[in-house]
Amino acid sequence: MTKTAVVTGGTRGIGLAITQHLKAAGYKVAALYAGNEAAAEAVRKDLGVLCIKADVGDFEAVGAAFAEIEKTLGPIEILVNNAGITRDAMLHKLTPGQWSEVIRADLDSVFNTSRHVIDGMRDRNFGRIINISSINGQKGQMGQTNYSAAKAGVIGFTKALAQETARKGITVNVIAPGYIDTDMVAAVPEKALEGIIASIPVGRLGKAEEIAGAVLYLASEGAAFITGSTLTINGGQYIAG
Repeated sequence: MTKTAVVTGGTRGIGLAITQHLKAAGYKVAALYAGNEAAAEAVRKDLGVLCIKADVGDFEAVGAAFAEIEKTLGPIEILVNNAGITRDAMLHKLTPGQWSEVIRADLDSVFNTSRHVIDGMRDRNFGRIINISSINGQKGQMGQTNYSAAKAGVIGFTKALAQETARKGITVNVIAPGYIDTDMVAAVPEKALEGIIASIPVGRLGKAEEIAGAVLYLASEGAAFITGSTLTINGGQYIAG
């Protein structure tokens, strides 16, 4: 039977590439999005994917969206937590609102979505949870105490949940992308972007498709012995031990 996959932030950037790859591989896919209606409509039209607007930082909103997905497509067996935002500022200028927005969207969301699927996955003795962190959750980044903390928290969450669920046939893994050629990275000032590219040993930004390919593998039966792992995909910019 075809498995159902959910991708948060699944209509743009890395999330869109993940949605495309899962759909092409034969999964039934639902994409959650925050508010870009034009992007969501394009995904509906081009891919025939169920797109649902939901605030992933809101536990009840996630529950309502997931109930709709399961009613339409069936039990959620693969969850890809990709949604994330940045609100960059040096700590001495960072506001409580900027801190809370990022923690809510980037870390609380991972709890919200995982909590809503975990009971079903345990009952079925199968599940794949794939969390998208960041190179900056591994090494930190000036001006991103909020984002780095959230993305580091995703890694810790993953390791703990992997231990809780391994005997239930559920794997929980992290992908930590480096700088990927998306709208978020394109917004970086040109001089800063040149410096970033110069610091990447392979000499280029990553491609969203390269992250999506890794998600596809971790979602597969062939990755059943991989859990609690962090897959670092950053062109050698930061080599984690």
